[in-house]
Amino acid sequence: MFKIFKKFIQYPRLTLKYPDQPLNTANIHGRPSISLNSCVSCGKCVASCPVEAIVFNSKNYPRIHLDKCIFCYTCAEVCPAFAIHITEEFELAEKNPLALRGERELAEKISRTSHELFGRSLQIREIDAGSCNGCDYEINGLNNPFNDIERFGIHFVASPRHADMLLVTGPVTHNMTSALLRTYEATPDPKLVVAVGACACSGGIFRDCYAVHKGIGSLLPIDIYIPGCPPRPQAILYGILKALDRHPAKPIANT
Repeated sequence: MFKIFKKFIQYPRLTLKYPDQPLNTANIHGRPSISLNSCVSCGKCVASCPVEAIVFNSKNYPRIHLDKCIFCYTCAEVCPAFAIHITEEFELAEKNPLALRGERELAEKISRTSHELFGRSLQIREIDAGSCNGCDYEINGLNNPFNDIERFGIHFVASPRHADMLLVTGPVTHNMTSALLRTYEATPDPKLVVAVGACACSGGIFRDCYAVHKGIGSLLPIDIYIPGCPPRPQAILYGILKALDRHPAKPIANT
């Protein structure tokens, strides 16, 4: 017993104080951003994007669709004008994919009423619908001592019948379609659905594969979109808290 108390005194607390205090983002590679003042509209970023996440808008300037972006940063490498830079912004979760495409005003008009149904606790059932397991590893990180998601009264459960939220990863393979729908039906109402990662949001790098759907949006109503390939644990935590309206919204820039 004495050795245990000695360790408590000797070692500092490991759990991050995020989101109560800002996270140190010095070593975080987050959202790619386009400086329109430097952009020459050469189109190299559009041509180089492996998932076609960059498109030209009506003013002939490129725009990044974050729900498709896999954060490979190839666009920044090929840009001859150095107009694309990597920000430290990782809190990117949104309730509507239009907000991830720079259409925030339209997204706010059609967004759902905020969910205030679950009090201060939440039970989550995670579903791997054919992912590469990258997002699943990041979700597992929510339970380690650094992130300690249970301090918010949020727990992972083994059965969808005990769940309030479904945390879905992967583009949804055809083999997993039935299992995903049955899990959704088994989850009692009211329930939330969160798409984690580019694959769940839009199909990601696998979106044109014959064996998958283009994300879970064609099968289930989605309450929160968390972009990234994969999103870091703090980004997933931000999305979960945002689904419960327990974290203030942070608008994403149009580019």
